[in-house]
Amino acid sequence: MTGSLRVYRRAPPRKLHDHVDLVLDDGTLIRYNDPRRFGAVLWVGAAASDHPLLRDLGPEPFDAAFDASYFWRATRGRTAAIKLALMDNGLVVGVGNIYANESLFRAGIRPTVRANRVSRPRLARLVDEVRAVLTDAIAKGGSTLRDYVDARGEPGYFQLDYFVYGREGEPCRVCGSPIRHRRLGARASFYCPRCQR
Repeated sequence: MTGSLRVYRRAPPRKLHDHVDLVLDDGTLIRYNDPRRFGAVLWVGAAASDHPLLRDLGPEPFDAAFDASYFWRATRGRTAAIKLALMDNGLVVGVGNIYANESLFRAGIRPTVRANRVSRPRLARLVDEVRAVLTDAIAKGGSTLRDYVDARGEPGYFQLDYFVYGREGEPCRVCGSPIRHRRLGARASFYCPRCQR
């Protein structure tokens, strides 16, 4: 997303889309900026896990609880496409559209396959590839498609390494087949018809 937190010892004047300033005891200022207003700042007085916006979330992708056994159990009753299950925050949080596309490509799974039809071994590979894609993306500062910048104001460059996302009609970097596109759950889905089954 496009929101960011910036840490300042001496903060510059507030700009458009600077929504919240948190000032710490030592004078450090943490500023929240979000031009698209997708994010939120919540004050939680009790256990965060009890908050209505947080209590029904699935595990983080790097949490040990997100493993093949968990994901297999969680998807058995799901007839929706595996890509939609992967992006369902009730199953796992933090896997957005770009990273779901790239993870499914690396795992060799077509995004349209019904979640309950994906075998446990294939889900194990998908869990590993989700972590690998996110690790690569973090190392490269994320994906800058329009206006995303990191906390230092620097753009990311993971988009230079996409295998499928945004590459409709271009040759697959593995097999050369043209990358295809279709919409799933109102989101753009990209895949290789040969590498992904």
